[in-house]
Amino acid sequence: SGKSTVCQLFSQLSVPIIDADLIARQLVQIGQPALTEIEQLFGQQILQQDGSLNRNMLRQIIFADPIAKQQLESILHPKIRQQIIQQQSQHHTGYLIIDIPLLIEAKMTDLVDHVLVIDAPKELQHGRLLSRDNITADNANIIIESQCNHQQRLAIANDIIINDQSIEELTQQVFILDKKYQQLANSCHHDDSHGQ
Repeated sequence: SGKSTVCQLFSQLSVPIIDADLIARQLVQIGQPALTEIEQLFGQQILQQDGSLNRNMLRQIIFADPIAKQQLESILHPKIRQQIIQQQSQHHTGYLIIDIPLLIEAKMTDLVDHVLVIDAPKELQHGRLLSRDNITADNANIIIESQCNHQQRLAIANDIIINDQSIEELTQQVFILDKKYQQLANSCHHDDSHGQ
């Protein structure tokens, strides 16, 4: 839906970004405990010859097997949560953005005060997935369908950006939201200083 682009735009406005996907990738590097746990769960077939994670094979396994997907999440989600909390604690001014693709599915809504959903028509999402990840049309549909119910996602949103316009339009929306979030952050800090 264009979430990465929106994060880049906020980043250009000097807003700190915590990226859950990046944390997840770091957690499965060679030598990390999570990779050992994944290998114990799925066997050596899940590793490339150099000992790194075979992401394509892992993706195929969890698409085909919901239980395997849950097992993988039970390894990764608590570690991702721990890292997010740790990174959050390093920032004390203004506001920051936590980019969590599976905010509801990973039960991490308690980590945030405000939810911004980036939405796009399904056809646009489909086209972007195909061009970005070099995957088949069937897999693109599976990815879109496997993500949290569209209505659920919109239901928890405090703000929604419909990303079906030009980059200039998107930039303008981000600029307006940044002003709003700065005001929210300032009012929160002001309340805190009064012991509320």
